[in-house]
Amino acid sequence: MDKPTENQPSLTNTPTLEILDKKEPQTFALRVGLDIIKPINSQLNFDFQGLELVGDLRLNRRVFVAAEIGSEKKTQQSELIKFTTSGSYIKIGVDYNFFNNWKGMNNALYVGLRLARSLHTHTVNSYELYQLDQYLIESTTNGYLIGEQEQLSNGWMELIFGTKVQLLPNFYAGISARLNVLLTNPQPANFGNLYAPGFNKITDDNKFGAGFNYTLTYSFPFRFRKKPN
Repeated sequence: MDKPTENQPSLTNTPTLEILDKKEPQTFALRVGLDIIKPINSQLNFDFQGLELVGDLRLNRRVFVAAEIGSEKKTQQSELIKFTTSGSYIKIGVDYNFFNNWKGMNNALYVGLRLARSLHTHTVNSYELYQLDQYLIESTTNGYLIGEQEQLSNGWMELIFGTKVQLLPNFYAGISARLNVLLTNPQPANFGNLYAPGFNKITDDNKFGAGFNYTLTYSFPFRFRKKPN
């Protein structure tokens, strides 16, 4: 049997693959964008103005810290009262991605949870007086209820099911359905709290609501590298 020559590497001297022993730096990603439904609705509906900015921070391939912040101004008729609601809201929570991506893919199929808070006011524009003896309804714009009511703050929780798909490098489209549960509902004097920005319509006999959004976002990946010793 031939002995290995000096130029022929022996099996015991073959270097191991160091990549198996080294841990690659954790890649994070900050994704920001907007819900395009509200700008479209603002153009089509003269009684509504709104904007919502969305974002999430990728902690790992499963967990994302997410938030939405927005503002709305909506005029509507409720029974005999015409009023305008204006204010802002913020939602903060987490998303869990249970979709197993192939290598190089960053799509998401997720379930999420949000805690939300709105800060808003109602302004009564007009209301109608019903006179029993004359069977007439008279509209007034200068009664004692006319004008801005006290500032209100609603709190609620959202359960979210959604998906995000990568269209181009770092560019994503997403859609989500949301089930809302009202936690706090303060009532102003002489007027009901009928609408909250970010939650939508509020009724006395139902504390649940629903909604959806369609988002376009851009992702900014980054890493934290350890300094060499």
